[in-house]
Amino acid sequence: MSDFAKIGAAVIGTGFIGSVHLQMLRRLGVDVRGVLGSSPERGAQAAASLGVAQAYAGLDDLLADERVDVVHVTSPNHAHYPQVKAILGAGKHVVCEKPLAMTSAQSAEMVEIARASGKVAAVCYNIRFYPLNQQAHGMVRAGDLGEIRFVTGHYHQDWLARPTDWNWRLRSEMGGALRSVGDIGTHWVDLTSFVTGLKAEAVMAELATFIPERQRPKGPVATFSSGAGETETVAIDTDDAAMIVIRYEGGARGVMSTSQINTGRKNSLQWDVAGSKASAAWDSETPDHLFIGHRDRANETLMRDFTLMNPTGTAAATLPPGHVEGFGDSFHAFFRAVYRDVAAGGRQEGSTWATFEDGHYEMRFCDAVLKSAKEGRWVRLDEI
Repeated sequence: MSDFAKIGAAVIGTGFIGSVHLQMLRRLGVDVRGVLGSSPERGAQAAASLGVAQAYAGLDDLLADERVDVVHVTSPNHAHYPQVKAILGAGKHVVCEKPLAMTSAQSAEMVEIARASGKVAAVCYNIRFYPLNQQAHGMVRAGDLGEIRFVTGHYHQDWLARPTDWNWRLRSEMGGALRSVGDIGTHWVDLTSFVTGLKAEAVMAELATFIPERQRPKGPVATFSSGAGETETVAIDTDDAAMIVIRYEGGARGVMSTSQINTGRKNSLQWDVAGSKASAAWDSETPDHLFIGHRDRANETLMRDFTLMNPTGTAAATLPPGHVEGFGDSFHAFFRAVYRDVAAGGRQEGSTWATFEDGHYEMRFCDAVLKSAKEGRWVRLDEI
């Protein structure tokens, strides 16, 4: 029996990412008690198709289930704030999808509520848990790269590259004022902050909406799927792409871009960190390889191999060398770390999952990006 079999979980949201949460919780051995859909009918349909015993009629029904210890929030962004407040208020642990909230004002309140609750409150920045990102985090902490000077990279996708592509994230009232930055850019911001230990001090940003009108299907559309049937033309006020220059605390600099319209780029997150001693780089589409750059000897490519990795990287690895660990595995490693802390009664020393404080930092970053793009100037995060 799994060490986590006595922990009960429920998942809010039955779309693409909700099903990923469910699958990886099952792999971990967690008892998934039920799911909550956007309506009782959709919840019941999802429960039947996913093989879950119960579909809750509403949030109150879920929170009243004493068998549920941890709630996973994978609903649209606008629902995170009220749902998380209710979950913590009910005395349950929470794992919330990113971004944590719609605004930094909301996320600041969520941080305080989580802190007062004493419960485990994690934000789903699963990309931290690709083993070689944990490896890089350990390398920076050990001083292997020296002083961090320059951080560059991007997060590019193509699933919203056509006017007929549609998803709820396109609607600012559901996804927030930022789309490419809020949806995928926060992954890059969190990951590079985790790897380097640096926080942004100020940003200069430009946002671009290349497709100002789109065809919205009149029926529901799942993430990464193509809509069908009758459509209507709607105006778009969220960003297809963004370019952001970053000043970090301590003097380092950074440049990043985000895009959901880069044809052929399915899920390309890349970071490159230049230090005074060495550099390192990683690409999510080849996740089992870490580039390590040198000046006076040959560069290296470290393939994920726990016989060669540091303890931080090794702790996140599951499969033998040469057996690629991918997207689903990163959720498995992330949930394993979170549920260990749930079993222990709270976050333990050395835990590397993203906290609500981390999620709040990303929301402050997003609000600074919005302000910079609107006002055409550098914006310090302490203005937010």
